[in-house]
Amino acid sequence: MVDFAKGDGLVPVIVQDSQTLEVLMLGYMNEQAWEKTQSQGQVTFYSRSKKRLWIKGEESGNFLNVVSTHIDCDNDTILIKAKPVGATCHTGARSCFDTSYNQNFLFELERVVNKRFDTPEAGSYVNRLREKGLNKIAQKVGEEGVETVIAALAETEEDFINESSDLLFHLIVLIREKGLDLNTIAKNLESRHQNRP
Repeated sequence: MVDFAKGDGLVPVIVQDSQTLEVLMLGYMNEQAWEKTQSQGQVTFYSRSKKRLWIKGEESGNFLNVVSTHIDCDNDTILIKAKPVGATCHTGARSCFDTSYNQNFLFELERVVNKRFDTPEAGSYVNRLREKGLNKIAQKVGEEGVETVIAALAETEEDFINESSDLLFHLIVLIREKGLDLNTIAKNLESRHQNRP
């Protein structure tokens, strides 16, 4: 249960992109906004300046669709993982916080790859790879791995960055082709780390 009494009826709400885990914005909810968010599946805040409920995106169409909600250990702060529809910030930026780039872009890239899998686009590189099948995708990962090693040993830093990027991209495609995702890999790595002697 959320303790709204601590903050005179309002609690802070952090909204995070459910895929990239990037923090998108901070807002406030009263009990009515919390109930509406849960029942309708779109993030609804209490506007302290307008003194009313407002659904994020009610004017812009840039809604925040709820994926999951989490209450902190003191029951006075809410974390919402959401799927943003368009930009979150009124400035047109994806986040209300000034970040020079999305630090979790690998998850955003995975989202793009998943979209190509789910709704194929003619001429898309991902779809051309898929048409060639699992063996070709796996072969590309091997080729990019070798090129990354060569760049690390004998080429420039820029070459190494480019080859590493190619390797990660093709690996994401292969992971999806195998029916898995980056979260599965991350959980496995975390488990290995925690179980190290």
